[in-house]
Amino acid sequence: MQARRFAQAHGTRAKTDQVDARMLALMDRAFSMKPQVLASREQRDLKKLQIARQALIKDRTRALNRQKSLTLTILKRQAKVRLTQLKNQLDQVDEAINELLQNTPETARAHDMICSIPGLSKISAAALLTEMPELGTMNGKQVASLAGLAPMARQSGQWRGKAFIQGGRKHLRDALYMPAVVAARHNPDMKIFYDRLIKAGKQTKVAFAAIMRMLILLANLLIKQDREWAQKRT
Repeated sequence: MQARRFAQAHGTRAKTDQVDARMLALMDRAFSMKPQVLASREQRDLKKLQIARQALIKDRTRALNRQKSLTLTILKRQAKVRLTQLKNQLDQVDEAINELLQNTPETARAHDMICSIPGLSKISAAALLTEMPELGTMNGKQVASLAGLAPMARQSGQWRGKAFIQGGRKHLRDALYMPAVVAARHNPDMKIFYDRLIKAGKQTKVAFAAIMRMLILLANLLIKQDREWAQKRT
């Protein structure tokens, strides 16, 4: 998106391979961009497994919804068999993801540190490491921006619009939503923060987004400092 907007700002409307190459070269020169580090084979395999897991979750949801309206015995039996099959496939994918994460001491340690945060399960921790393998190598602003959880200010003169989140990695935010709901209830530090936001008049979805941001920032900090979560002392 940034590359396309740069080309449009440059006055270039056409889009061909040659035009794109020239615009990317100009963009690199203008912003002194750094190349991204190529994902390792393990990271690519984790991503493939995570995509497969998401597809299985959707299939299971559809199967459960269909099961509610079935009246014929044969269809009920087939639906039950299908749900059992989906459960077995999910278990196999989860096991494969866990094996990959335990393959190296670094990812195994990072997984344990994320799991130490109340609200984040083994599955959630695996999703975070898969969707954001850069955890532990960035500062807080970079993490929040990459996740699409950094509020974007909207101001012009005396006008002040509401800040909102945008862009970033949608699958990462999807993986953080339910952990944020759990953390808002069972993580002592985040429950205090959540209750404070609600009392201040913030909408529930805004408060949950703030918790999601806290979770990913905390995960990044723990990995960077190589330590597990500990409750704040009051």
